[in-house]
Amino acid sequence: MLLPLLYLGSAAALAEEREWASYAKLVDSFKLNKFYAAPLSERDKVNLYLTVTPKNKAIKPSELALTVVHAAGRQALPITADGKLYIVPNRGWIKEDAKIWTNMPKSEKVSVGFGMEALLPEGLQWQYARLMGSVGQGNDLIKSQAGVYSLFMPTLKSVSLKFARPAQVRIQCRHGVKLYSSDADGYVRLTPDQALLQENPAMLVSERPVEAELDTK
Repeated sequence: MLLPLLYLGSAAALAEEREWASYAKLVDSFKLNKFYAAPLSERDKVNLYLTVTPKNKAIKPSELALTVVHAAGRQALPITADGKLYIVPNRGWIKEDAKIWTNMPKSEKVSVGFGMEALLPEGLQWQYARLMGSVGQGNDLIKSQAGVYSLFMPTLKSVSLKFARPAQVRIQCRHGVKLYSSDADGYVRLTPDQALLQENPAMLVSERPVEAELDTK
């Protein structure tokens, strides 16, 4: 799930480092403090991340460099190849109003958004509700944290498991085995089934997924 919410100056060719954004403002804009302040029991199946997407399609997210400059020094904010940025709010940096610096000039823009993913249990087998309960938990978090604005937020509907190679997912339910194969793009999209959430059967995957995105489709 990708929800672009604001644009910040950034991107293009490498340049001298410059100030990009307030760390506290970035954390507040996406309610990261509220997410991590929620009891663990209300967020133990999901993870929240930011996305940074250069408006210029010729620029790769991996070309962006973001560094928090704070009182005690500097800390890089790692960005994945697909533009995901994981931030656990640092109260000290928020209090001192630390700044995020970048190595990109002002001539381009970067779309900053957020997404949610399911937290995959260890191994190749887990209980159905442990994974598929992430959809309901994600929607509950959006509703509780966005308040009245949750009416305008999309509803999470499925878990999209992405595999590096062709793979299968087996659900060993009471009435037989449900078998799902990855599509041409390596995905298996699963929509929560209320009966299976109650039964909570075992799920087995032929190989471990590389990601488990919560999707609005």
